[in-house]
Amino acid sequence: MPVASENDITLRTPARPVINPWIIAITVMLSTFIEVLDTSVVNVSLPHIAGDLSATVSEATWVLTSYLVANAIILPMTGWLGNRFGRKRLLMFAVTGFTTASVLCGLAPTLGLLVLFRVFQGATGGVLQPISQSVLLETFPPEKRGKAMAFWGVGIVVAPILGPTLGGWLTDAYSWRWVFYINVPVGIASVIMTSLYLWDPPYVKRKIGQTIDWWGMGMLAVGIAALQIMLDKGQELDWFGSHLITALAVTAVVALTAFVIWELYAKDPIVHLRVFKDRTYATGVALMTVLGFVLYGSLVLLPIFLQVLLNYTSVAAGIWTSPRGVGALLFMPLCGILLSKRWDPRVLLTLGITTGAVSMFILGHMSLSSGTWDIFWPLILQGMGMSFIFVPLSTTTMDGISNKEMGNATSLFSLMRNLGASIGIAFVTMLLARRQQVHQQILVSNLNPYNPTYRAALAGAQANFMAHGYDKATAAHQALAGIYGSLLQQSSLISFVEEFWLMGVIFFLMVPLVWLMRRPKHIRGGNVGH
Repeated sequence: MPVASENDITLRTPARPVINPWIIAITVMLSTFIEVLDTSVVNVSLPHIAGDLSATVSEATWVLTSYLVANAIILPMTGWLGNRFGRKRLLMFAVTGFTTASVLCGLAPTLGLLVLFRVFQGATGGVLQPISQSVLLETFPPEKRGKAMAFWGVGIVVAPILGPTLGGWLTDAYSWRWVFYINVPVGIASVIMTSLYLWDPPYVKRKIGQTIDWWGMGMLAVGIAALQIMLDKGQELDWFGSHLITALAVTAVVALTAFVIWELYAKDPIVHLRVFKDRTYATGVALMTVLGFVLYGSLVLLPIFLQVLLNYTSVAAGIWTSPRGVGALLFMPLCGILLSKRWDPRVLLTLGITTGAVSMFILGHMSLSSGTWDIFWPLILQGMGMSFIFVPLSTTTMDGISNKEMGNATSLFSLMRNLGASIGIAFVTMLLARRQQVHQQILVSNLNPYNPTYRAALAGAQANFMAHGYDKATAAHQALAGIYGSLLQQSSLISFVEEFWLMGVIFFLMVPLVWLMRRPKHIRGGNVGH
């Protein structure tokens, strides 16, 4: 049987109907939003899941870990999968699988089945972000990508912030199972719109007959899984004091090193790493990795601060971290407009990074007497910074990438953002615990009978308890316990403040990288050939 040539395949491809690109933007936005939302919406429900399924909270954290591992494994393969099976078909399968897995998660009678369904949900969800982004970038011409990415970026930035608030409300008002059921109507709408409005470009069909890079796929899966589990469980298992964490670290390094070497020389690699030869793309991926580190790291820090030191409930903490999403919603459209007016995106990036750093420094001035408005305005400012980072960074990074390589490039871009987020979360939780111990030891050294301030505070507290009817011995014990409790609060506060300042410094260190990127061609007035 004669083999059809690429020209024959192209000629037989049905003409793509003319569709308003904003309809396509809404279509891919729906699938992206539910996937990103699911990375954070389950967090506040873990104690309820553990209690309902007769498990410990520690065991229930596998509900999060299983999703993140499956998601991370599939992300870099998405470009290859899209070229092999077609992006429209892959996207429909992924949204259908994600929605089905959400229903199964809500119905799960045991923790084991819930973890299994979360693996399926993470694997299908991992496809959604990069495919959606590549479809969106291909749909809009380069000069209009700023507005398109601003619209799409709302989901990426707002969803993880909205997740804890929505998850807490659904869990308290209904049940933790509704955290998963909420995906169903959005998933159905996404499948219908994808089937009606999305079409594959002709060049996607050219790689249907390629061989499968089984070795690359295996090394990638093992390496990413080991790395993700290590990052997620490291603090819980005392990092390299645990033989499991050490083994996972060694496995990740060996497998990922072998994967990179293999992919550089494979005939049909599952991931095209040579895309990193583009200086702007490589720099943009590095910036996005750091952005994921800082954004998700601070997203973990603030709710803990509010609950542990300011005694907020989990729902209240979620609500008062949402102004960051409000700031992003307000300023992302403005960023898109400025890009469409041919502003240099590197200038906007510098503005966004500086704004994000300033917001961190303001949070670094919080105290035990801080009120809600002391949190509100820095987070609005941070949301503004995120909008002026995410949109120009995405458009500039992808500016020199051909449409043919777009799926592969967006897959790696999304993978590194997620890995940066995992590293950021692991780092801030580890550093917070370590610094609390350090400051506790320093402050305890001042609690000695030769310190007049300590003696006066202890005597005053003891007299206060005795005035309320306690005997002398009990009052002395209560006074000592109270002072030690204040010491623990102060050591925690200092640790939080240090971390916010550190995040601000890391933000500022991103600025020089911005100017390693080339100015996008359509901004300079040239044409981008794809």
